[in-house]
Amino acid sequence: MVEFDELRSLQLAESIADEIWDIVTLWNAFSRDAFGKQLIRAADSIGANIAEAFGRFHYGEKINFLYYARGSVFESKYWLNRALKRRLVSSKEHERYAERLTEMAKVINGYASRLKKYRSTKSKSAVSKLREPGPQYTVDAIEDAKPIFSETHLAWLKSGTDSTPDILQHIREATTI
Repeated sequence: MVEFDELRSLQLAESIADEIWDIVTLWNAFSRDAFGKQLIRAADSIGANIAEAFGRFHYGEKINFLYYARGSVFESKYWLNRALKRRLVSSKEHERYAERLTEMAKVINGYASRLKKYRSTKSKSAVSKLREPGPQYTVDAIEDAKPIFSETHLAWLKSGTDSTPDILQHIREATTI
């Protein structure tokens, strides 16, 4: 099993977050405060959610946290696009980080897919090992049993018309002891 610090997705997320930090710290105070903090939070959230996914026990929870990480990738792309539009990053820097974030999304998708595949194969084998044969039921004939539904009411069921009060009355009569 892969150790926490060996996760490729986590290593990539940390690298991207650290590089974005280095860029944002060079911005002026207004730009850092206005949306640099948002970009840093989004980039840091990618790795934080991957780490949380790794620490979860159930596959469903792991996968949910990977989806949160993927959402943070796209949030980071949004803020990066804003930085380009506001001339805080060059188009070359923007392109480089956009490509790395796209790679990050693919790595997260692959990780989630592997977990889903592993979960489905593991659950199928666990179910087949635990499954017992179904019970065998027998029904003895009851002498002088009245039918619950008359032929008229069965015809009503097939017709689709509404005579619910009549059916309920028939059921009351048929089940009265």
